[in-house]
Amino acid sequence: MLEELHAQQRSPLIFVISGPSGVGKDTVLEAMKMRHLPLHYVVTATTRPIREGEVDGKDYFFVTRDQFAEMIENDQLIEYAIVYDDYKGIPRQQVEDALASGRDVVLKLDVQGAETIRKLYPEAVLIFLSTQDEQELVDRLKARQTEPPDNLKLRIATARQELKQVEEFDYYIVNAHSKLEHTVDVVVSIITAEHHRSRPRIIHP
Repeated sequence: MLEELHAQQRSPLIFVISGPSGVGKDTVLEAMKMRHLPLHYVVTATTRPIREGEVDGKDYFFVTRDQFAEMIENDQLIEYAIVYDDYKGIPRQQVEDALASGRDVVLKLDVQGAETIRKLYPEAVLIFLSTQDEQELVDRLKARQTEPPDNLKLRIATARQELKQVEEFDYYIVNAHSKLEHTVDVVVSIITAEHHRSRPRIIHP
């Protein structure tokens, strides 16, 4: 019985890092990567233009709309959605290969995408990142200066609605200003704790 429990605890899991735009999902993931944990970070495919400083294949797979359509038709995406007029999707092969190798999978998704993953993988662990309050989130979005005014207004309105969905997630973490390492510590502790459950989650393909 205990041997079976130990084996189940070692089963690979899916962790979703989610939350509204501006809460620091990318920054948290980059800090996690610096710790060289045995995790597979899935690279999302997107049709949005590449931004200054981004690297194709590292930050995203930047594809054309025609290429994205082919990925949909060939069932190469686990989930996809339109996010601020551009498509984003999770490549199926990345997730399946990582799970088959025994590694935990980390997905960075918006709130809509996290809900889809929960339907596909009910045992996925959903982590909601947020700021200390709504005003800080608005200030962060404005400070990024990556969006024209109309898009910024849409992101702020969307973020305010997404904050109301926190109860749909398993964990809630405030990614406070200048407390990045603490945030990463909490995420890592969640990953560790999930592998010590007396009733382990089992991800079914």
